[in-house]
Amino acid sequence: MRKPDRLGVLAAAVAAALLLGGCTSDTGTGTAGGGQAADRTTRAAAAAGVVVAPAAGEQVAPTTPIVVTAEQGTLDAVTVTNAKKATQVKGALSADRKTWTSAEPLGYASTYQVKATAVDADGRKVDRTADVTTVSPKAQAYPSFIPAPSITDVGVGQPLVVKFDQDVTDKAAAEKALTVTSTPAQTGGWYWLSKREAHYRPKEYWQAGTTIKLHAGIYGVDLGGGVYGQTDRDLTLKVHDSWVAKADGATEKMDVFQNGALVKSMPISMGKDATPTHLGAHVISDKKQKYTMDSCTYGVCPPDPKAYRSDENFALRISNDGEFVHENPNSVGSQGSANVSHGCVNLNAANASWFFDHFNLGDVVEVANSGGPQLPVYDTYGDWAVPWDAWVAGSAVK
Repeated sequence: MRKPDRLGVLAAAVAAALLLGGCTSDTGTGTAGGGQAADRTTRAAAAAGVVVAPAAGEQVAPTTPIVVTAEQGTLDAVTVTNAKKATQVKGALSADRKTWTSAEPLGYASTYQVKATAVDADGRKVDRTADVTTVSPKAQAYPSFIPAPSITDVGVGQPLVVKFDQDVTDKAAAEKALTVTSTPAQTGGWYWLSKREAHYRPKEYWQAGTTIKLHAGIYGVDLGGGVYGQTDRDLTLKVHDSWVAKADGATEKMDVFQNGALVKSMPISMGKDATPTHLGAHVISDKKQKYTMDSCTYGVCPPDPKAYRSDENFALRISNDGEFVHENPNSVGSQGSANVSHGCVNLNAANASWFFDHFNLGDVVEVANSGGPQLPVYDTYGDWAVPWDAWVAGSAVK
């Protein structure tokens, strides 16, 4: 048998020594390359117990916080960077330096690179990297408010309206993200008119002096069907004195109450038999000192005999189908004795001017004995036409 070549034996010994050195040179810094470096990083990170949540492979809502934890050691530094924008996410270390938590929302359809340096129980620094990916919505829904945030002062009848520009199929998720706070506290609830529109009102009219705060915290909320909330929004309203006018078609008179006390009575003329004024509580949604009333705006156009177009003064809108409280000199002779209007509540010049000066957005006009149907819930603010039990049943949160 041939003896081994001495040079071959020496070469094999050197190779074995190099291989052994490669397997035992882990310093915990993860600076070497290739699969060995990745393996060392993983083992070193595991020694410090570094965990990144959410886990890789998940697509998470952008409101889900990124949390980095050193279960066995402590964190030395953490950076989270938006891979596309190269911007860093704000975050904070806990007092014991074991946890880092992001402190701001993430963006949709984004990948975030997490880099963490920890110190293990033996004092070795170890690195951990990971990616976190957020969900890509099919569409984003924007919540419009009525009243608009520019309005800060309203009457006791004012409902809160949130209108989405996308269909909301998970109404319960959306409703849970809509928070109303009233001071003093009053019982209230949401009622969905459609897949895009939700209204909130109290069981009774708001108390005068109430502060109302609406927070739509829908950013990152899954609204169903691949639609997510586009942004959070806030609205703050202050309720002024209670102004309620009670218009009676039987007496042809309107009594005006401020904070429950009768302050003025005035003769009126409401809608004639062919165009009766709707029954129930109407809420003022707009006011103009001069306004052109055109029946074409709600689909009644010439040559229809019910069509009209006229310029009126001191007009306060009480429904979207053409009902106003306003001055009408042509019906003064009938005010107090007959209903002759196209559905509006007509006043003489002095009374119309007084009413215009004292009534504002959210104030209430209650109509009785008009001969007309109930104001529909969908007609601007027909919210008060719905009995409370039915209103509560219109909520998506059971």
